[in-house]
Amino acid sequence: MGIKTVGLILGGGAGTRLQPLTQDRAKPAVPIAGKYRLVDIPISNCINSGIRSIYLLTQFNSMSLHRHIQSTYIFDQFSPGYVRMLAAEQTPTSSGWFQGTADAVRQSMRHYMASDPDIVVILSGDQLYRMDFSEVIREHIERNADVTICTKPVPRREAGALGIMHVNEKSKIVEFVEKPGDTPRLKELRAPMYKDERYLASMGIYIFNTAVLTGLLCGNDHMDFGKNIIPAAIHNCNVYSHIFEGYWKDIGTIGMFHDANLALTDIVPEFTFYDASAPIYTHMRYLPPSKINCCDLNRCLLAEGCIISGHRILRSVIGLRAVIGEGTVIEHSVIMGADYFEHEKTAENNGNIPLGIGRDCYIKNAIIDKNVRIGNSVYISPEGKREGEETPFSVVRDGVIVIPKGTVIPSGTRL
Repeated sequence: MGIKTVGLILGGGAGTRLQPLTQDRAKPAVPIAGKYRLVDIPISNCINSGIRSIYLLTQFNSMSLHRHIQSTYIFDQFSPGYVRMLAAEQTPTSSGWFQGTADAVRQSMRHYMASDPDIVVILSGDQLYRMDFSEVIREHIERNADVTICTKPVPRREAGALGIMHVNEKSKIVEFVEKPGDTPRLKELRAPMYKDERYLASMGIYIFNTAVLTGLLCGNDHMDFGKNIIPAAIHNCNVYSHIFEGYWKDIGTIGMFHDANLALTDIVPEFTFYDASAPIYTHMRYLPPSKINCCDLNRCLLAEGCIISGHRILRSVIGLRAVIGEGTVIEHSVIMGADYFEHEKTAENNGNIPLGIGRDCYIKNAIIDKNVRIGNSVYISPEGKREGEETPFSVVRDGVIVIPKGTVIPSGTRL
């Protein structure tokens, strides 16, 4: 008999730092790279690693996420497996919402423990990376570890703001310090396996022996892995670091989301969706090819079903079913596209402003959420605006101007 493994993906809280993208959807349901959703990343990593018993724990705005999971991850009788949603629920032993990451795993235990797993892999739903968990599990077993925490080597300038794992020469974790700052204490946490000054930051990816996880969660009211469970595990168990040298990005804020998307347009990006040996899966939509009537496209990702008639699009991500009118310029922006193709009557009901972006618009350093209607000669840029500045059509976050889902912007508007 092989090792039985289940994957738990934490759907996150209310996603306030990603507002307004999380206004109507859960954080893992936020679109990325034009055609995917954030949750596709950890699920695909699990499937590509041979983990086919996957649970997604969520409680905020879960409708669109639920719909995406149900329509995408369908396993047949010859390829057994599943991706199941576990939302916060009232039971005889629990009547409240998830109070943190550890509480969510504790409250969901009766569901994922039904398959009697040997190992539980706990993942975040808002990160961009590609990892073979089978390698991590093999290393975990060889070391006779109780817990393995995936870590990313970072330079000193980044380490002070992260959760740093202090390890010995054998990669056993002896201490965890949350955001140590640029202090003399930080130098004591340096990773001994590197000649240069490197530190091991927690990636929020945990591999637990099931019995150890149960012991750490039960009989207490600890709510969070980073603050409670991991420090307790380091003190009482064999906890090791698995060092990950590849690309990894946390998508926790609007700025991080914008940067991660635009980085995908680089000529040779650090992270690529073009790896046939470990594909990222998503919903099959059967859309027509994108049509380019006339436009200068430079370093762009262009999803299916688009109709592009613009003047210039530079270093931008153009999502599904996007429509862009003649003479429009888009620079350094994420255009999420639309959930549907429009009928004429729908435009009539929205001030005769069609779905998509009209003629002669200028859009820079922006995120345009799905189903937005932008009239002609509209100017959108965060330049000259203060952080947090809001209008009925937009909000500025981290130097990026965001247009919320379903917004209708009249012709001639300047934002």
